Amino acid sequence: MDKLPDSHLDVKLIAFDLDDTLLTDAKNISPDTISAIRQCARRGIYIVLCSGRVENGILPFVRVLDIAGTQAGRYIIAINGSHIFDLHTRLPVFEQNLDGNTLKEVFHFVRDFDMGCHVCDSDTVYADRDTEWTRKDAVLCGIKFECVRDFDLFLEKGHPKMLIPAPPEQVQKVLPLLRKKFKGRADFFTSKPFFLEVMPHNCGKGQTILKLAELLKISADQTMAFGDSFNDETMLKAVHYGVAMKNGAEEIQKIARFVTRKSNNEDGIADFLREWVI
Repeated sequence: MDKLPDSHLDVKLIAFDLDDTLLTDAKNISPDTISAIRQCARRGIYIVLCSGRVENGILPFVRVLDIAGTQAGRYIIAINGSHIFDLHTRLPVFEQNLDGNTLKEVFHFVRDFDMGCHVCDSDTVYADRDTEWTRKDAVLCGIKFECVRDFDLFLEKGHPKMLIPAPPEQVQKVLPLLRKKFKGRADFFTSKPFFLEVMPHNCGKGQTILKLAELLKISADQTMAFGDSFNDETMLKAVHYGVAMKNGAEEIQKIARFVTRKSNNEDGIADFLREWVI
């Protein structure tokens, strides 16, 4: 899909999804992409890693970029937009949770389909059962896993998001049912074919990127984001320059303003930044 800029882009904040966007399939950031991002940071462009992962699942990649000590690398957005975290103060500057009653209703609904659920804090996945599927997120993010005996009670206090991991065919079966039943109370989408995400209503990556831009007194017209999947849809629509990866879902490429010339495994981000931003 040929959707490329025709001139240099004026950007002051760039948000990057991690999996299949900033990260290669080997789960690392290539040296050329690191170099291009550091060049942007040196020009005063805010670099914001924006992921469905919890903070501790993002921090290893913050360390690789080695810009967290600068003002440009100060912030990350975690849990699909539920948290903005200040790496200098080690404190959140924005948080939003799903209420406990909604979480419990969703949990009971999918339990009837024999699907498990889990929620996270900064370093641990807490699940209702111990299976290959409920452990997937902990393995992917490199954080701890714990099975909770009374999951209903654990959900009561509210959490930023809940994840329903299951075989892709089960996810696709349940997704429209959940959207219909909980319309206006929670938002549902897939971040991977086997991860069904449950988020607070109207709290996505896009809304939170614009909130951070406002805090930093950056015009929405100077915001950019790179993504590949359905949990990136809100940010690619909300920012002024939404950039889908060449390897991204076809639907995501359609809604994005631009599409990279190269994939996540071919330094697609570095190629785009050097050609139209740096």
